[in-house]
Amino acid sequence: MITRIGAIVLIYACTVIAWMILGSTVEQRTGAQDENLKTAVTQLWGTAQRQQAPEVYYQTQKQKQVVTNENGKIVTKTETETTNHPLLLDGSDIKVALNLEHRQKGLLWYSTYRVGFDAKYRVVNYTDQPQEIFLNFAFPTAQGIYDNFRFAIGGREEPNLQVSGGKLSGKMKLDPGKSETVEVAYQSQGLDEWWYDFGENVSQAKNFSLAMTTDFDRIDFPPSSISPTQKEQTATGWKLNWQYASLLSGVKIGMGMPHKLNPGPWVSRVTYSAPVSLFLFFFVVFILTTIKKVKVHPMNYFFVGAAYFSFHLLLAYLVDHISIHAAFIICSAVSIALVVSYMRLVVGARFALVEVGLMQFVYLVLFSYTFFFEAFTGLAITILCIITLFVVMQFTGRVDWDTLFRKQASTPDSE
Repeated sequence: MITRIGAIVLIYACTVIAWMILGSTVEQRTGAQDENLKTAVTQLWGTAQRQQAPEVYYQTQKQKQVVTNENGKIVTKTETETTNHPLLLDGSDIKVALNLEHRQKGLLWYSTYRVGFDAKYRVVNYTDQPQEIFLNFAFPTAQGIYDNFRFAIGGREEPNLQVSGGKLSGKMKLDPGKSETVEVAYQSQGLDEWWYDFGENVSQAKNFSLAMTTDFDRIDFPPSSISPTQKEQTATGWKLNWQYASLLSGVKIGMGMPHKLNPGPWVSRVTYSAPVSLFLFFFVVFILTTIKKVKVHPMNYFFVGAAYFSFHLLLAYLVDHISIHAAFIICSAVSIALVVSYMRLVVGARFALVEVGLMQFVYLVLFSYTFFFEAFTGLAITILCIITLFVVMQFTGRVDWDTLFRKQASTPDSE
C-alpha cells in the first residue's frame, strides 16, 4: 500500500512539474506577443487619449535694457520682453461619444475605441483694456488621427490652421468684458482609456459641462478620476454628465474601456491551478477504489494524469485559432473521452462512465470553468474543496482503516 501511494505521489509530482513548465511557456508567449502586438495596435489605433482643456492667455510687452559683453566691450541693448497672462475659461460645453471596438491579436484582446469630441469654449476678456487673446488647443496625442476636424472662432472656421508641437493656435480681439465662443470638434480613436484634463496649472473650472455617451455598459472610472454628477443607463450603454458651476479640484475626468477575457493570461491561471484539480481527482478516485476494492495500478494513474494534462496542453495552443469558449468545450470533450475510454478498459464501463467521468467533469471542467468568473474563482474552488471533504468524510466515516490497509497490504495484486 505504501509503495502504491508513493508511486501515485511521484506521478502527481511529475504532472505538476509539467504544468509549471506549460504555464511559464504560455506566460512567455503572451508577454512576447504583448510587447510586439501592442506596438502594432498602437500604430493602427493610437494610445490612450488625454484631451487637455485649451490654454487661454493674453500678452503684455515691455522694453528692458540688457547689458552684455561683446568682444571685450560693454554693450547695452534694448529688448522686448513678452509675458503671458493666463485667463480662466468662462464656460465649457463638451460632448463626448465613446464606441468600443475590441481587437484580438494572438493570445490577447485589446480595448480599442472610437471617440467623437465636440466642445464649445467661452472666452471672456476680464481685463479693463482691449486685448488680443490667444487660445492653444493641444491634441490628445501627437501621433493620433483626427478626422472631420473643425476649429471655429465666433462661428467662423479658421481657414489656415497652424499646428506646432501638437498644439493648434488661434487668436481673437476682445474689448473689455466681451466674450467669444471657440468650437473644436473631431473624430479619433485610441486604446484602453480616455481622459479629459482641466490643464496642468488649472485648479478651477467655471460653468463646466461634459456629457458622455457610451455604447458599453461596463463603465470604469480609473484612479484619480472624478465620478459623474448624473448618470443614466440606456439600452446600449450609459449617458454620463459632469456639471459644475465652479469646480476647485486637481482630479480629472476619465473612462476606462472594458476588457475582454484575455486567452493567454486566462490559460496561464487555469494551468497553474491544475495541480489542485488533479489532487482532488486523484484523492477521490483513490478513496473510492480503495473502499470498493477496485484495482487501479499506479500506471493507470499515470495515463489518467497524462489525459488530464492534455486538456491544458491542447487549450494553450487552440486558443490562438478559435474563441476561448469553443476551445474550452473541445478540450474538455477530448480529455474526458481519453480518460473514460481508457478507464473503461481498466475498471469497467459503469465505474468509468459514472464515477470517473462524473468526477472529471466536476474537478476538471467545472473547476476550470470557474476561471471565467474572476471575482468568484477563489470562492468557488474553496467551496468545491469543502464539499469534497464533506462527501469523503461522510462516505468513509465508518471505515476501519487499519483493517482495510492490512487487507490491501496482504493482497499481492494491490501493489
